[in-house]
Amino acid sequence: MTFADEIKSSFREGSSLTRLIYINLAVFVVIRLINVVYFLSGEPFTLLNWLALPADVHQLATRPWTMLTYMFLHFDFLHILFNILWLYWMGRIFLGYFDQQKLVTLYLSGGLWGGLFYLAAYNLFPAFEDTVPVSQLLGASASVIAIVVALAFYAPNHSIYLMFVGQVRMKYLALVSVILYIIGISSTNAGGNLAHLGGAFWGMVYVWQLKRGRDLGKGVSGLFAWLGKVFKPKPKIKVTYRKTSDDIEYNRQRNQNQMVINEILDKISKSGYDSLTKEEKEILFRMGGRR
Repeated sequence: MTFADEIKSSFREGSSLTRLIYINLAVFVVIRLINVVYFLSGEPFTLLNWLALPADVHQLATRPWTMLTYMFLHFDFLHILFNILWLYWMGRIFLGYFDQQKLVTLYLSGGLWGGLFYLAAYNLFPAFEDTVPVSQLLGASASVIAIVVALAFYAPNHSIYLMFVGQVRMKYLALVSVILYIIGISSTNAGGNLAHLGGAFWGMVYVWQLKRGRDLGKGVSGLFAWLGKVFKPKPKIKVTYRKTSDDIEYNRQRNQNQMVINEILDKISKSGYDSLTKEEKEILFRMGGRR
C-alpha cells in the first residue's frame, strides 16, 4: 500500500475528528503550494480573497461559499498548528461525551456563528468602518472554541493538563478564554476575537438546548448529509459474460439429449407409446417426457 493509499484509507475509515483535521491540513498544503507557483511567476496571490470570509457584505454576496470555506482555511504555519492541536485535544474529549455527528455539527455551526458575529460587528460598530472593505476572516478558531465552551457547559469539572499551569477544569479554561477574546477586540486581531466570541456563544447555546432535548444543529448536519448523498458517486454495475469449457460441454450435452428426445417423440407419434423399448421409456421418463 502506497503512502497516498494509506492516507485515503485513514480518511475513509477514521473518525469525524480525523477527517476534520485532514481537511484542514489538506487545504493548508494545497494553498501553500499554489502560493509558491504564484510567487515564482511574479503574480500576486489572490486565491485567499476567494476563500476567506470578507467583512464587506457586498463582497460576501459575490462569494457566499466563503462562510463555509473560511473555517477550513489557514495560511500561516503557527495558525494552523495551534488550531489543529486544540481541535485534536478538545475533539477527543468531546467524543467521550457525544457522538461523531455532533462533533461535525458543532464544528460547522460554531464556524457559521463565528462568521455571523464577525460580519455583524464589522458592519454595525463605527470602529471598523474604515477597515470593512479590506478585512477578511480565516481559520478554524471559532469552530474550535465552540467545542471548548460546549464541553465547559456539559462537563464543567472535567480537568485537563496544561503545560506550565497543571490541572485546569474546563469551566475555568472556557471562562479565561472568553475574557481574553473580549479584551482582544481592541487589538490588531479584532475580527478573529469577535469570531471566537461567536463560536463560544453557539457552543453554550448548543449544549444548553441539547440538555433540554433539542438538537439545534440537526438542520446543519442534515444539509451536509444531503449534500454528501447528492455528490456521492453512484456505484457502477458491470456485467461480464464469460464462456468456459464447462459451458461448452453443457450446451453440447443438452443438444444431444434433445435430439434423443425428439427421436423418441417422433417414434411415439408414428407407432404409439407401446412401441418404445424399455430403455427408451426410461430415457423419456428421466428427461421429463412423461409425467
